[in-house]
Amino acid sequence: MSQSTAVTADHLRRLAYLYVRQSSLQQVHEHQESTARQYALKRRALALGWAADQIVVIDEDLGLSGASAAERTGFQRVVADVGLGRVGVVMGLEVSRLARNSSDWHRLLEICALSETLILDEDGLYDPAHFNDRLLLGLKGTMSEAELHVLRARLIGGQLNKARRGELSMPTPLGYVVGPDGKLMLDPDEQVQGAVRLVFETFQRTESAGAVVRYFREQEIAWPQRVSVGPRAGSFVTGALGHRRVLHILHNPRYAGAYVYGRTRQRKLRLAGQPAYRRLPREEWTVLLPNAHPGYISWEQYEANQATLLENARSTGGDRRSAPREGVALLQGLVLCGRCGDRMTVGYTVSGGHPTPHYSCQRRSIERAESPCQRLPGAAIDRAVSKLVLETITPSSIDVAVEVFDELRNRAAEVDRAKRAQIARLREDAERAQRQFLLVRPENRLVADNLERHWNQALQRLAEAEEAYARAGKTQPSPVTAEMQERVMTLVSDLPRVWDDPRTPARDRKRMLRLLIEDVTLLRDDVIRISIRWRGGATRQIECPLPLAAPDLRRTPAALIEHVRALATEQTDGQIAETLNRRWLRTGCGLPFTSTRVRTLRGSYNIDSYLQHLTSAGWLTVPQMAAQLDVHLSTAKSFAREGVLRAVRADDKGTILFEPPTGPLPVAHPGKRFRDRRRYPKLASQVQEGA
Repeated sequence: MSQSTAVTADHLRRLAYLYVRQSSLQQVHEHQESTARQYALKRRALALGWAADQIVVIDEDLGLSGASAAERTGFQRVVADVGLGRVGVVMGLEVSRLARNSSDWHRLLEICALSETLILDEDGLYDPAHFNDRLLLGLKGTMSEAELHVLRARLIGGQLNKARRGELSMPTPLGYVVGPDGKLMLDPDEQVQGAVRLVFETFQRTESAGAVVRYFREQEIAWPQRVSVGPRAGSFVTGALGHRRVLHILHNPRYAGAYVYGRTRQRKLRLAGQPAYRRLPREEWTVLLPNAHPGYISWEQYEANQATLLENARSTGGDRRSAPREGVALLQGLVLCGRCGDRMTVGYTVSGGHPTPHYSCQRRSIERAESPCQRLPGAAIDRAVSKLVLETITPSSIDVAVEVFDELRNRAAEVDRAKRAQIARLREDAERAQRQFLLVRPENRLVADNLERHWNQALQRLAEAEEAYARAGKTQPSPVTAEMQERVMTLVSDLPRVWDDPRTPARDRKRMLRLLIEDVTLLRDDVIRISIRWRGGATRQIECPLPLAAPDLRRTPAALIEHVRALATEQTDGQIAETLNRRWLRTGCGLPFTSTRVRTLRGSYNIDSYLQHLTSAGWLTVPQMAAQLDVHLSTAKSFAREGVLRAVRADDKGTILFEPPTGPLPVAHPGKRFRDRRRYPKLASQVQEGA
């Protein structure tokens, strides 16, 4: 189609968009001729009839790749205005300037066809509404995308070929330097080497990246960092060790002496405008060359570290153990449900101000809104497992003690080397600052003052580090002598006492337990069945009685109930309470006895009171005895008070009961006192004082 017939008055009434783009900032600065050619397309628009004020130049995408329209706001603006019918022609030097992606290019063609917008490039003018023009533009877009694919394939092919030989240059991790032969070698700096080795040794001991960070902070060990850019590039600065840095070191296989390429893959989808990367499993790594350079750890140790980190990563889900943490639950992270096979979680309830653990299987119950499979009290289970472990490891406790001594000695030596290397670094910085100050000319006071301030700051940092090192040296325990070692070995031989010592941290007990036990399976039946799988693969089954229900925990012991039953035949409720309290006996809730609690206990177990016992034995009340003697009530009480009749107080209210008389009945003498006590046998032991 000729240009004169393609451009209509309707096109000329709309705007002419000139889209200018270069793929990178380097091309913008170095390939300016291409940019000038793109801006020169304005003359083509003027020649076709558009006015100068109708030509809109969109060049905000300079320096951006055309492979995607996600970040190209200029291209998005062109597509939006074309769809609104504001644009008569879209101009670009070639198709590759507008889009390197067929989907973006064909989408623009469809919108241009619907809005009757023309497309102009260096070769001519096209109307996407016509089939032949759209076919030609589609071929050009496909060739542009294929060109980008060929260029990328060439670059990636050369990169992969070099990576397969282990010669592709990548950022050097901390602790390594590039040797004369182009391969990595251990950093000759003693502080850097010691810090990296201490990270791996601490993680092997604690099995937690967070514990490594805490250890460095508690021991006041600074982390060296190499400056990569700026005037001080290549020099070292010190700072605090972070959790992300520890994970990066532990996950990096280059510290195991391996050359690795292609551990991650970029996704097509971009999240929040940023490329998304996916970590690949080891079998999908592009290049893995073991023993390519010296390593800080072996490959076997690297794989063990990855397994530990995977077990610790609770956020990734799955059936994984967690690292030993605070809390009194001994089997935290090791317990499996004997019904469904899922890993059980740990919870705590506070009883008497102390946390009490329990193990629950609740993963599937949460997903299905059902009751948990099992919920078992942890204290009794922990005691049973502890007893079995102590019986198992007691014969080898001496060897364990020797290993502990060696580990403590090596750990203290590593910390001391790291601190001495840190002080040496600070002393070197202070000497460098001193030399710089001494080399400055005296008349250059501004520079001299600045260098003097840096020198003083370096000396201050050195003094603080030396003071901290000396202070730590005073607080460190004295070297272990042969006598001390023998004493501690004697103590360790009695491992139950060390295990049960409240000063032994719960986390240390868990670490010791994980050296022996792989996992523990719990099943609640008529008893709690505990199946222990040891590290070597052997298994052991033990049983633990079911916990008592809440009423049973507060129930009064049967022996105490029988004791109350026996006392009830001789004493009132108040007297029984005094007797039990004198013998330091308590209720099922641990409370002292009172008359009310004794009465409640009797009622719960159908125990007759003292009054009921005497009544059933035929003892008479005061009215009954007065009627039998044909005397007044007070006279009957006087007979009891004087010992003429046997009477007792049968309850705490003062109720008096008389023993049925067996001999001649006493006779009352009105107006005459009982002065002659020899006439009646005295039963003072059976009469309450003041009756």
